[in-house]
Amino acid sequence: MLLTINHSTHYRYDDPVPYGLMQIRLTPRSGVVQKVHRWNLSIAGGRRQVGFLDHHRNLVELIAVDPDASEVVVEGAGLVETLSDNSILSRHDGIAPLWLYRRATALTGSGPAIEALAGPIQGEPDIAALHEISHRILSAVVYETGRTHSGSTAEDAVAEGAGVCQDHAHIFLAVCRRLGVPARYVSGYLLVDELEQQNASHAWAEAWVDQLGWVGFDVSNGISPDQRYVRVATGLDYDDVAPIAGMRHGSSEETMDVAVQVQRQIESQQ
Repeated sequence: MLLTINHSTHYRYDDPVPYGLMQIRLTPRSGVVQKVHRWNLSIAGGRRQVGFLDHHRNLVELIAVDPDASEVVVEGAGLVETLSDNSILSRHDGIAPLWLYRRATALTGSGPAIEALAGPIQGEPDIAALHEISHRILSAVVYETGRTHSGSTAEDAVAEGAGVCQDHAHIFLAVCRRLGVPARYVSGYLLVDELEQQNASHAWAEAWVDQLGWVGFDVSNGISPDQRYVRVATGLDYDDVAPIAGMRHGSSEETMDVAVQVQRQIESQQ
């Protein structure tokens, strides 16, 4: 399946920013489940300093904000071919060892709510039990915007009883790690037939299953990823894969607008 993607983020500052840096993770990479035919990352109001692969093998661009900029626009756009409906990645690539993905983070720590979700599972869960965990999370935490924020933890979202894809992924990671299963956060894009215009990228999780490899779970949609999904970055939690993160000097107030478009393209138009 051929998918065209456009992800635009527009920052506005009420006073010029004297100095700022951004780390950008918006560039998908080719692999066994996708082929990137073209991709362009453009920056208005900033300059590229260096690009590198982090320890999760995410492509990271370091951007310096232009001195005294009052606006910065970051846009990633391109054409990606998804190659398989299989949500399993049999190999583990990168320098980060599998045991690292058993480590809880500030966003995926285990508390009473996570303990309750993990409680019924005895021993290390198999693939069927992992699917059951995914369904149990969606039953306990309905998909609803505006109830959580980017700093909400897995425990926060379970206590709230509502959240978005980021929260569902964090809860799944927390439960897996509580049970000793390596698990990681995945950011990317999802083709939604009835929703061409979106206000954010998508998130799901992967768990390592012996004899299989990394298996994907999109808790929010109750499925495993298929050809409608494009992978961009992986990590221990959202903080490792945030599309744009950074720092700036000064006391200027910031506003941000995000627009994401994912469309299917007919192959003859490539």
